[in-house]
Amino acid sequence: MKQQLIFDADDTLWENNIYFERAFDDFVDFLGHSTLSPAQVREVLNEIELASAKVHGYGCKNFGRNLQEAYQHLAEHEIRTDDLEHVMSLAERILEQPLELIEGVEQTLDYLVSRHHLMLFTKGHPEEQRMKVDRSGLGRYFALTAIVKEKDAPAYRRLIEEHGFLPEQTWMIGNSPNSDINPALAAGLNAVLVPHPHTWVLEHQELRGGQNGRFLMVEKFSDLRSHF
Repeated sequence: MKQQLIFDADDTLWENNIYFERAFDDFVDFLGHSTLSPAQVREVLNEIELASAKVHGYGCKNFGRNLQEAYQHLAEHEIRTDDLEHVMSLAERILEQPLELIEGVEQTLDYLVSRHHLMLFTKGHPEEQRMKVDRSGLGRYFALTAIVKEKDAPAYRRLIEEHGFLPEQTWMIGNSPNSDINPALAAGLNAVLVPHPHTWVLEHQELRGGQNGRFLMVEKFSDLRSHF
């Protein structure tokens, strides 16, 4: 029986957060704080990002604004316009990085597309996400693509209602407990966790079971072939 397989994009199909982590490392070097460790600087940025995401969403530009706010909060000297422009450039460089598919993704999608209905469901800045899909060359595998501001349980309910998916035949596949697994299960869908060693810290969350949905965890993306 063909099922509806819904895929996350960033850090499920291609590398993403590693570039944000590298930008953060460059930010810490530029900040050069005399007492705070990188982990402590990260805690400050996490608080800023958590509040910002609720209002402005995600993406490189917003990440740059978050870095600027952190710099203004933590800098130990007079802040110049050039400083803030450099901090923003650290984020903007992320868009210039080559898009790197995660191992086994394209081969696995090629195998699954003739067996099931595939859809891409991602959150973030619409223009940035569409650019990544185009650069990845994976768009041809997905009958549908949806980009939303936030992937929570109401978003999943709207998705299945809009497209007429049967929850028991629908699986959300991704690396984030916070955005891919827990809200999908809460909405009655099934879910597959594909762990990524560099999943963004704000996407970490204790896994919670759903009332009806089934849950699987695989070691790597290509393992999906054994289940679907």
